Amino acid sequence: MELKLNKIATSENEANNVEKMIIIGAGPAGLSAALYAARAELSPVVITGMSLGGQASLTHTIENYPGFPDGVGGAELGELFQKQAERFGARFEFDNVTEVNFSESPYIVKTYGNEYKAETIVISTGASPNYLGVPGEKELTGKGVSYCGTCDGWFFKDKDIVVVGGGDSALEEGIFLTRFAKSVTIIHRRDQLRAGKILQTRAFNNPKIKFIWDSVVENINGTSAVESVLIKNVNTGVESTFPTDGVFVFIGHTPSTDLFKGQLAMDGNGYLQVDSKMQTAIPGVYAAGEVMDASFKQVVTSAGWGAAAAIQATKYLESKE
Repeated sequence: MELKLNKIATSENEANNVEKMIIIGAGPAGLSAALYAARAELSPVVITGMSLGGQASLTHTIENYPGFPDGVGGAELGELFQKQAERFGARFEFDNVTEVNFSESPYIVKTYGNEYKAETIVISTGASPNYLGVPGEKELTGKGVSYCGTCDGWFFKDKDIVVVGGGDSALEEGIFLTRFAKSVTIIHRRDQLRAGKILQTRAFNNPKIKFIWDSVVENINGTSAVESVLIKNVNTGVESTFPTDGVFVFIGHTPSTDLFKGQLAMDGNGYLQVDSKMQTAIPGVYAAGEVMDASFKQVVTSAGWGAAAAIQATKYLESKE
């Protein structure tokens, strides 16, 4: 059943250069919010950040998004989201937000290239990869240390590499990397994986994939490129050096909420706090996707929350008339 939303008058706000809605971030949540807001004729402005599609765009194949029985590329899905939202009037600005002010309405959003005012805001800034925080990681990033198999896998053709992590992302990327690498060794701090059973079965059955259990990376060694990692067994404390040509890190993400500190409530891990309707404590300011999701972290749930945020923002605007 199609949800019918009333058109909201914009003449007064247009005269004052006030947008009805600004969406910060263009992952699945932000793109879904853009679609729903555009179909409500709000002509939302989407400030994309560094990339379109968010973390999902870095995934080679997404197999669990409804409607794509053969899977869909993460970048392709983001492009389809964008095209659909633009069809109904969403506007995309490829820029980064540098500052926000939610102290009074209309709210202010500043980017490198512009300053906006808006009656409603949907925050969908997503999350950023976690780092190991070990010696050599920063120095060798881009020289064998990577956080994106889809981006960098080609550079490791016929090489031996390690993947750090034990969740869905680690196994998805590890399996993908076997297309290029001679071998993929997954290093996990526990004795069993957290990834879904299908991914575990695929990984265990892949002849190129090996596992090192109950271990953490203590150091990444190399001068101009990665040469080895220092591994410590968490049970015995025994350390050993493991030769490798590359290190791919997939140990979770941290919500990208630094921009909102001091203005919006967060939990102890930095996730924005919202009610059941995606609203923050500030009227007209909503959050959706991994920026508020500490549990599910799925493309489909993020898209659903983005839609919910846009619907509630539309109702909020209607209530002000």
